[in-house]
Parts: sequence; structure tokens; C-alpha cells
Amino acid sequence: MAKTLYCWRCKRNVPMLDEQEWAEIAPLLSAMVSRIQNFRRVQGASLAQALNQRFGADALLRYQELTGEEESDPEVLRHHRVSLLGPSCKACGKPLRTPRASFCAECGSIQSEPIDQ
Repeated sequence: MAKTLYCWRCKRNVPMLDEQEWAEIAPLLSAMVSRIQNFRRVQGASLAQALNQRFGADALLRYQELTGEEESDPEVLRHHRVSLLGPSCKACGKPLRTPRASFCAECGSIQSEPIDQ
């Protein structure tokens, strides 16, 4: 089940996908890329024109079904995964940017022994 955590890229709390949920979203994002490439090849369209076609709508819809939250950019779904984040910072409580991080980029705290999430 999606877990609401702080996203350092978006600078806000968002529902983060667990690996089971990600397994449902990942193929939709891959299909989106294939559809964009095909559209550009067939239509001779620019990337901007292809992106305006909303090829990621099915991924966004599934994300909303899984999390109850709307998202407007399918590309951000790629980093809304719990497994990409580290444990919570001991000082500020926000997740570290990676599982191996020893420094909190949000508050500057050094994490000598990361705690479990």
C-alpha cells in the first residue's frame, strides 16, 4: 500500500509506491515511452508535440486508483517509490535521498547509524 512520504524532488509529501504497486505502474510507463516514440516516428512530431498527446494518462489513472491522489506528470511516478528512499532522518524525520545516504540533504544532519523506516 502506498506510503505518504516527503519527496525531495517535488518538495512535498506524496504517496510513494511499494514494489507491488510499482510493478503495476512500470509497464504503463514503458508503454508510454513506446507510444511516444512511435507517434514521433509516424507523425514526424517533435517531443513537445508528442508529450501533449497525454500518452501517460493510463499510468496517471492507475497511480490515482492505487493512492487516491492525482498527479499531472507521469514522469514523476518514476521517483515516487519507497525503495528509492533511505530511512528517516534522525533529526528532521524526512527520508534520506537514497538507501545508502549518510547525510540528510534537507536538514544537514549526519546519520551515523541510519534507523529503519
